[in-house]
Amino acid sequence: MASLPFSALSLFFSLCVLLVLPTHSLTCSTSQKFTNNKHYTNCTALPALKSYLHYTYNSSNSSLSVAFIASPAKPDGWTGWGINLNGTGMAGAQVILALKSSKGAPEVKTYNIISYGDIREERLSFDVWDLSAETNATSGEFTIYASVKLPEKVESFNHIWQVGAAVNNGKPVKHEFAAENKDAKATLELTTAQKTGKSATTTTPAGGNSTGNGTTSSSNTTTNGGNSGSYRIKEMNVGFCFAVFVLLASFIVF
Repeated sequence: MASLPFSALSLFFSLCVLLVLPTHSLTCSTSQKFTNNKHYTNCTALPALKSYLHYTYNSSNSSLSVAFIASPAKPDGWTGWGINLNGTGMAGAQVILALKSSKGAPEVKTYNIISYGDIREERLSFDVWDLSAETNATSGEFTIYASVKLPEKVESFNHIWQVGAAVNNGKPVKHEFAAENKDAKATLELTTAQKTGKSATTTTPAGGNSTGNGTTSSSNTTTNGGNSGSYRIKEMNVGFCFAVFVLLASFIVF
């Protein structure tokens, strides 16, 4: 029986290595630069809506400086990030939104979400300063900049984020209610970030995941919330490659 060239077997092995590498996931990239030249101590790739949160926590005065990055659901839409000190979801949260204005550039507004049917544009109950927003002309992403005053000695807090498709008369139109939109909430652990200075943990509040999986977490380099499927694919690829590799090797031997 004709033998298979060793070079062909080597090529196949190289392709298998690519197959078993972890599938793509969101990461906090060093390419994410800010026009205000700010530098943030921590970054987490949030587990929903392809969003990122860069932030620095100052425990001496309980202040948090953030840069929230996300793309609107459509180019003329909006993005938002907020804090819920009394709950885990939208109801009761106080948010900062970047909305596409008539002039094209995003403008920043603050909203108090009393309930899902009662959303008020007003000042937040905690101090907020250095509010601004910008658009990345290439990616279409909005970046919201803000500094907020947190309760003293806070170790973690619940935060939410969201994206919408449209703005009507200067007001955000309701976002979609797909699973990913419903999953856009988590607990940010400040003590973890403060100890390491490099990484942070974002944990989905118990019961907050629509899939019923409990908690998920993400670091400054990976998002683990959706990796279970990736690992299953990886295991299938390993098994497939091993079986075919043995078969092809037998051609060389014989």
